[in-house]
Amino acid sequence: MRFKRMYSTLVDKATGVKYDQIGKLETYYLSRDYPEKLRRIKYYDCESGKELIFLTNNMQLKPTEIVYLHKKRWEVELFFKWMKQHLKIKSFWGTTINAVKIQMYCAIIAYCLVAIVGNKLKVDRSIYEILQILSIPLLEKTPVREVLTKYDYKNVKELKNKQLIISGF
Repeated sequence: MRFKRMYSTLVDKATGVKYDQIGKLETYYLSRDYPEKLRRIKYYDCESGKELIFLTNNMQLKPTEIVYLHKKRWEVELFFKWMKQHLKIKSFWGTTINAVKIQMYCAIIAYCLVAIVGNKLKVDRSIYEILQILSIPLLEKTPVREVLTKYDYKNVKELKNKQLIISGF
């Protein structure tokens, strides 16, 4: 993406901001689709040692505020990635904000409860494995300690399938 700088504003380099520029997109299709001025901010993150460049149409905020907002947005993205990987919410029961919040709170609470149970019982398994194990004997009256510690679920083999085999294939 080509960016043509029109002018720069003064920045305090001690904050990590390298430059704050105002300009426009230079290529034909991009400039046709977005002809307005844009702001390009280059920032050095001393925590990660990386230089980051932000492109925004917000001209009112300070460059450090824009960097802060993007950093917080990234943390939210990482949180939702973690939720997708660990909480296994396949679909939502409702579409309102309240319904989604309630379902997410329930999933987080369930995850935390399983983590507490695993910690208290000194189970040497990941929380994901504990959740999988607990979903097997859901309707049985077996104590949780016994389910998590007595059985070796890694060596459980599937029952032999008695389905007929069609020959000739």
